[in-house]
Amino acid sequence: MKIHNFNTVAESGSISAGAKRLHLNQPAVTRQLRQLESLLGSTFFDRLPRGVRLTESGELLHDYAQRIFTLEREAETAIREMRQLGTGELVIGASSTIGNYLLPPMLAEFRRRYPAVEITVEIANAHTIETDLLSRRLALGLTEGRLKSADLHAHVFMHDKIIPIAAATHPLAHLRRVGTQAICRETLLQREAGSGTREFVEEALKRARLQFSHSVCLGSTEAIKKMAAAGGGVALLSRLAVKTELQAGMLKTLAVPELHLNRPLRWVHLHRRHLPPSVVAFLALLPSFSPGTRA
Repeated sequence: MKIHNFNTVAESGSISAGAKRLHLNQPAVTRQLRQLESLLGSTFFDRLPRGVRLTESGELLHDYAQRIFTLEREAETAIREMRQLGTGELVIGASSTIGNYLLPPMLAEFRRRYPAVEITVEIANAHTIETDLLSRRLALGLTEGRLKSADLHAHVFMHDKIIPIAAATHPLAHLRRVGTQAICRETLLQREAGSGTREFVEEALKRARLQFSHSVCLGSTEAIKKMAAAGGGVALLSRLAVKTELQAGMLKTLAVPELHLNRPLRWVHLHRRHLPPSVVAFLALLPSFSPGTRA
């Protein structure tokens, strides 16, 4: 309340004008301002013959007060809009794994709940998603990649397992245990530079001091799965991405204990950017669509 009264006086230019806007008497407002100054140990106004002028400390407090009340108004608006959500647009980006294998059922449920909201989804690698968040082309990103910009804020919503896979007919697929030296003699099928999955796998291999003899770079997870199923090499992919092929017997998980890895999946937004009601409504669905181990 004291901050509110301070802000009103600051914008009115005088204590008497501020008191009038607050529907309080002038002595009461003066008393509250002095209490605030005493509490924070600073003087916020220079008293002038006519009105008041903000001191340097007052300018700083006024800046913070405006941010507080702007957020308050935005929160009230967002809540009202979320209740209705009769119009609007959901514009989000997702990395390949999330966009192709986790996102579709979420979007289907969102569409059932909010049929009037237009949905636009960009599926790209983690680097592109980060760039588009920073340029404000996207309001929300779903990615497994590690953030490089301090202007972005991330929240883990689940964990994903990365598993070694190969064709069901691959010689290593029939072994009870596959050593790291044996698998590293194979050709590693991997995503392009900038992919969150590739970045995570490369860091994991580096920590384990493992290096594959050969590698092939492919532009999509689907291409990697098809080449692996054809016997063209082994891959380290998300369990989400190979669930169908594992069930169909086209691919098989290799028994390499050292290469069963967990990684966090995150929803990301620009720091201090107000999230549209459509995004808030979408995020409310995340917990019910997070299979496996949750954050």
